[in-house]
Amino acid sequence: MEKHGENHVGGNPKQDATTAAPPDGGTRAWLVMVASFLCNGILFGIINTYSVIYVDLQKKLEAAGVAEASSKASLVGSLAIGSTFFFSPLAGIITDRIGIRWTTFVGGAMAAGGMLLSSYCNSVEFLYMTYGILFGVGASLAYTPSLVILGHYFKRYLGVVNGFVTAGSSVFTIVMPYALALLLDKVGLEATMLCLSAMIALIMACALLFKPLPGTTSSPDHSPRLYKNTMSRRIRSFINVDIWKKKKYVIWALAVPSALFGYFVPYVHMLKFVQDNFQEGDGKVLVMCLGITSGLGRLIFGKIADIPKVNRIFLQQISFISIGILTMLLTVTNSFKLLIVISLFMGLFDGCFISLLGPIAFEICGQKGATQAIGFLLGLCSVPLTVGPPIAGLIYDHSKSYTLPFLLAGIPPIVGALMLFLVCCVRDDESCKRRPSVCLVEAPLHDPALTSLRNNAGDSEEGTKLSPIANGVCSKSTSPPPSYREAMAEGETVGDESNSDNQQKSEENESGEDEIQEESESLLDAINKITLIKSC
Repeated sequence: MEKHGENHVGGNPKQDATTAAPPDGGTRAWLVMVASFLCNGILFGIINTYSVIYVDLQKKLEAAGVAEASSKASLVGSLAIGSTFFFSPLAGIITDRIGIRWTTFVGGAMAAGGMLLSSYCNSVEFLYMTYGILFGVGASLAYTPSLVILGHYFKRYLGVVNGFVTAGSSVFTIVMPYALALLLDKVGLEATMLCLSAMIALIMACALLFKPLPGTTSSPDHSPRLYKNTMSRRIRSFINVDIWKKKKYVIWALAVPSALFGYFVPYVHMLKFVQDNFQEGDGKVLVMCLGITSGLGRLIFGKIADIPKVNRIFLQQISFISIGILTMLLTVTNSFKLLIVISLFMGLFDGCFISLLGPIAFEICGQKGATQAIGFLLGLCSVPLTVGPPIAGLIYDHSKSYTLPFLLAGIPPIVGALMLFLVCCVRDDESCKRRPSVCLVEAPLHDPALTSLRNNAGDSEEGTKLSPIANGVCSKSTSPPPSYREAMAEGETVGDESNSDNQQKSEENESGEDEIQEESESLLDAINKITLIKSC
């Protein structure tokens, strides 16, 4: 089990400065991949197949005379996925503080406990807290680290591995509709949730494998000694604010949530839609089709995303536009076979969107920023994912038709795809233009003129540094700015050291010049003697 100090703020800066290269293979790496596969499969298999539980829960609420049963039943599932994403920023921060392994373990325990308590519920309000909030928070704590750990073990094949891991939810989505339908028919809703709780507990076993490699810590390098005076500095010690200075990330983190207001609507209401419009059809087949092609899409587009010249943002735009159009087409089809075809393509582009989240985060924010970058993105996604299905259920309660809900659900993905064009219009790290070999990195002082500039090779812990440029982007020091007195004392120390060094070098140069002069004189004497001998 990793030590807390490995991922804790204020670790050894020399260790943090050297990032170990991911092995891209090996027994440990493949086991981590399989464990992440199971985590994603269990959590999102349950979330994606909520429509099966939704139908059974809606019938119970209607039988109990509960008003707006469709909206309230859909809110349970929406709170689950909304909480999963809403608490992802917290999951990212906790991961940086206590480590990937502990965060995943605690998340698995909370999710299993929430599902266990749900089996004893006697009201929909109780389900809001247990199934919606507690399970969702636990899923968030387990899900975010399961993506982050992949960047510690894979780099060259990160797209393919990320596609395989996220395909876990597709595999479970294929199997679970029929398994849940069988359990609901045989043992009822309460016992079904008990079985789900036991399955979720497997995540705690998977967490034991999530040990980051030495030197791949993703925590921001802020010293608590210098950041303990003000609230803003304390916040900076927990939150990696550097990712919010990247314009590309800010646009991406706003565009993706904008596209998701209608994303989860078909997953919740698909079975009810089929019951109302295609009495001869089986809605579970559509959920299975979504799962099959979503898994294929994650593998296919994950492989495509690993091609160096492929634009991952452009791939995500294609997926959003396709999902929006296909969601709208659900309202005009009059054939169940055509509905199956639409579901197959929806799953394919859903897999494209999901498989690109991790690689894009690592591409824009790097390994150290990816943890919180993914966390904050998923947190922003929680609002549209929570709001969409209940609104669709509320419209259905009043209109008794899914035409308007599905039409409205298809608009946001297209809008989000158009917003992503802005990512191509901005550039990050434009300040590295002073010299071709070095870049002045910002470490502002109370008086910038008082601090000497030093080369990054000195492994110094504080102050302004000169860092080499790698691949056209400066390697920025994340060290906190020193105080005024520290800068003065450090400047004097550096000045004294530099003076003594210069004096020593001048003495060495003088002695060297004397040696060269003596050798030159002896060489001239030899040449003169040779000349005299020849002349004789």
